Amino acid sequence: MSNPQPTQNLFARPLDLSQLLSVQSQAIVSRILVKHPTGSITLFAFDEGQSVEEHTAPFDAMIHVLEGEAVVSIAGEWHLVRAGQAILLPANVPHAVRAPKAFKMVLVMLRRPAE
Repeated sequence: MSNPQPTQNLFARPLDLSQLLSVQSQAIVSRILVKHPTGSITLFAFDEGQSVEEHTAPFDAMIHVLEGEAVVSIAGEWHLVRAGQAILLPANVPHAVRAPKAFKMVLVMLRRPAE
């Protein structure tokens, strides 16, 4: 999975997010748009059959599917998320992502404040 540095020249202008990266054969491609200690905004393109296995993260997150369909597991429950739809993932809860066919998404992650 690629993980380039944030792209500063994207600020303050309209963006067609789905055009900022391409699906690559048998790969997951990523492009960081914004990254701070408290959160990030990252684009992803998954080829058909690719997946991110179950894991946890200390961030509340939102997956917004731009093109195609994703299958997202949260605490063992699977959800089909279609283009134009989003799903919220709570911090520290196991989750996974699968690509039954190629898709693109934006992932927004926000770290919860210390309690």
